Amino acid sequence: MTAPAGLLEILVAALGGAAIGVERQRSGHASGARARFGGIRTFTLIGGVAGVSGWLSTLNLTGLAVVLTAGAVALVVSGYVAASRTDVDATTEVAALIAIGAGVTAGTGHLALASGIVAVTVLLLVEKSRLHALVERVDDEEMRAAARFGVMAVVILPLLPEGPLGPFGGIRPRALWQLVLFFSGLSFAGYLARRIFGAGRGYPLAGLLGGLISSTNVTFTFARLSRREPTLAAPLAMGAIAACTMLFPRVMIAASVLNPSVARLLLPDLAAPFLVGAVALAVWWRRSDGAVRQPEPPANPLQVGPALQMAAMFQVVLFIIGGVGRTFGDSGLRVAGAVLGLTDVDALTISMTTTAASANGPAVAAEAIAIGILANCLMKLVLAVALGAPRFARTAATMLAVMAAAILASIALR
Repeated sequence: MTAPAGLLEILVAALGGAAIGVERQRSGHASGARARFGGIRTFTLIGGVAGVSGWLSTLNLTGLAVVLTAGAVALVVSGYVAASRTDVDATTEVAALIAIGAGVTAGTGHLALASGIVAVTVLLLVEKSRLHALVERVDDEEMRAAARFGVMAVVILPLLPEGPLGPFGGIRPRALWQLVLFFSGLSFAGYLARRIFGAGRGYPLAGLLGGLISSTNVTFTFARLSRREPTLAAPLAMGAIAACTMLFPRVMIAASVLNPSVARLLLPDLAAPFLVGAVALAVWWRRSDGAVRQPEPPANPLQVGPALQMAAMFQVVLFIIGGVGRTFGDSGLRVAGAVLGLTDVDALTISMTTTAASANGPAVAAEAIAIGILANCLMKLVLAVALGAPRFARTAATMLAVMAAAILASIALR
């Protein structure tokens, strides 16, 4: 015998309300002198009523559904009006409104969406203390950075034209601005992660996070710092190795998003050097007590300027690669990959996966990216030897040489 129509939907709606009600009951908001709107029983009934309303709407009984939903909402509002005379906190009443919305959603048959809404709501209610503590740790600079990023993403991006505009394949303003958002967002994420997890973790963690932005810059900075503070040469070297290790998953993720065909061919070239760096970091992390001084995070969390430079370089690289591919063919793209890898691996990856891959095939694009990464590793090796203290140079250069050898072997086996 099959269950009556709508029973599952109403049951899910009621259970969603019960889940929110359990949290309100356990947190002490449903009883005592300062009791709020309701607890587990009230929320379960509200969810059930909302589920019935949603189910009725699927039967074209819209009027009855509206009356039931409006009655539930009016009950919540009246409860807040009464409680607000002594306490303006409205968390319980807002949670009840969400239970009504999720219940109606479940009643219409969208069970996964309703369950997701309830799960996120319960999580927010349970993690109240941690969320409040996190907000208290946010300073003015971070708030300004978050607000700027919101304006860049929500206001500026939709206003930009799609393109292409201009000669030589054209400029795509919206795509370029998306790159700005991507790299400035990575910078902001790295800054926040450093603030949350960085205390006491030392230079390897700072290098790992810095590798989200530029492993070359991290290697250059840490090499020079090791000259000024030779006693920190070993952790600084591991920080440079961590940044170089982060380069490989960063390139792999970008290639996977932009062109999965190129990413599949590129995986063997990136897996071996990544494992080399990961094993070295794991061994050092187990042996180290972490008692090294933590570097200061950047003053500007968003780093919009470098992101704009990255977008401009990407556009120039697109023009260069397009011209090289048309003039010299596949061999020219490989040479271009080696040269561009010395400047910016991200620009090389994005341009190859979006332009060269469609014109000359994924295999050529993947090989050009691998050659560019090999050139980048060799350049960082030279920087480590030329600028770093002897211990820094030995440690970083050895690991970079092994990474480069792994990439070269993979290219040779193609």
